[in-house]
Amino acid sequence: MARGENPVLETMTDINAVSLASTELDDRSLMLVRIAALAATDAPVMSYLLHVGPAEDAGVTVEDVLVAVAPIIGTPRTMAAVGKIAEALGIAIELGSEDTQ
Repeated sequence: MARGENPVLETMTDINAVSLASTELDDRSLMLVRIAALAATDAPVMSYLLHVGPAEDAGVTVEDVLVAVAPIIGTPRTMAAVGKIAEALGIAIELGSEDTQ
């Protein structure tokens, strides 16, 4: 049975923690791979929301990743990723402004 205020988010956080503990990739490489995988799989907005901040903290620019993977994943997936990242950033800004009110 699910526990806590937000069991789905808590589960996703736990899964990510296990992944981070199990890899030998440095933070920057890990975020490059993850953002590229999100774009390649046409991931939902919430997946980007969980990764864009940590990617930027690790010195990864989403633009660099998308430019690198665009020839592989194609224009439709690249543009879908751009739109979803923009939406995720909007959500992050909105959530951040709620924290300061």
